[in-house]
Amino acid sequence: MSAAVILAAVLGGGVLLIARRIFSRRKALRSLSYPASLMRGKTVIVTGANSGIGKATAAELLKLQARVIMACRDRRRAEEAAQDIKNQAGANQGELVIKNLDLASLQSVRSFCEEVIREEPRIDVLINNAGLYQCPYSRTEEGYEMQLGVNLLGHYLLTNLLLDLLKQSAPSRIVVVSSKLYKYGSINFEDLNSEQNYNKAFCYSQSKLANLLFTRELARRLDGTGVTVNALTPGIVRTRLGRHVNIPLLIKPLFLLVSWLFFKSPLEGAQTPLYLACSPEVEGVSGKCFANCEEEQLLSKATDDHTAKRLWDLSESMVGLRR
Repeated sequence: MSAAVILAAVLGGGVLLIARRIFSRRKALRSLSYPASLMRGKTVIVTGANSGIGKATAAELLKLQARVIMACRDRRRAEEAAQDIKNQAGANQGELVIKNLDLASLQSVRSFCEEVIREEPRIDVLINNAGLYQCPYSRTEEGYEMQLGVNLLGHYLLTNLLLDLLKQSAPSRIVVVSSKLYKYGSINFEDLNSEQNYNKAFCYSQSKLANLLFTRELARRLDGTGVTVNALTPGIVRTRLGRHVNIPLLIKPLFLLVSWLFFKSPLEGAQTPLYLACSPEVEGVSGKCFANCEEEQLLSKATDDHTAKRLWDLSESMVGLRR
């Protein structure tokens, strides 16, 4: 086979891949079409709203005229993101508010909730989006393994402290961002805090499985209150979430190309949280998990009621809510 034929095949394959990527992107963007004033008068909290899926979700909600509270740890980065979001939102946009929230500090979570309860008359949607992915071993302010502390415990306390306000604002919604990597995790009750051994990949998967179990147990507890809670798995998205993953220098150009071709953009990744936050199609739906705006069937370990209840009770004790 001549070099010209090989080159043509490679270029042709590249064109097909790019065309497929562009087509899928346009299809995803069309699914994000909602009435421009759909969220007018509604207040939405988005954790981790200064980058990635959280930023894209906040931007779309602002376009739908919501009052969006960006709950972020880094004030400077949040302000930069807020300015970018406002510039893109157009003339008829909602309101954007920045509040400090460090999910690695339960005291910060409590202070944030006290401020929200004091200043906000209602909360219509809480989107638990922020997360850490395979970070080096470290601990939260209270001494919990960082991925467990941020991905589960911080959001557990945040949600519980805002539940009364969410109930008063009913019908209201809670959205929990999980990951398909939950499939590779289990809840290690014998060493939940990874004091005996730390495997960063396992700990991430464990925390994402915990998010699904949290959603299931919370849905059971909220039955009849007018507050719904659903989880989602966004797929592989080009965000800063993977910043702790070391990629060899020689491989980076290829990785960047592959990510552009096959990974979702932040806007595409935001379509399912946006769908769960505001679509009339999921009004009253609770305790489910979604992917690409459709209900996703979970493995049995993510729907185990006994494990969900046990993890809930343990989390309650770890964050100091159990009397």
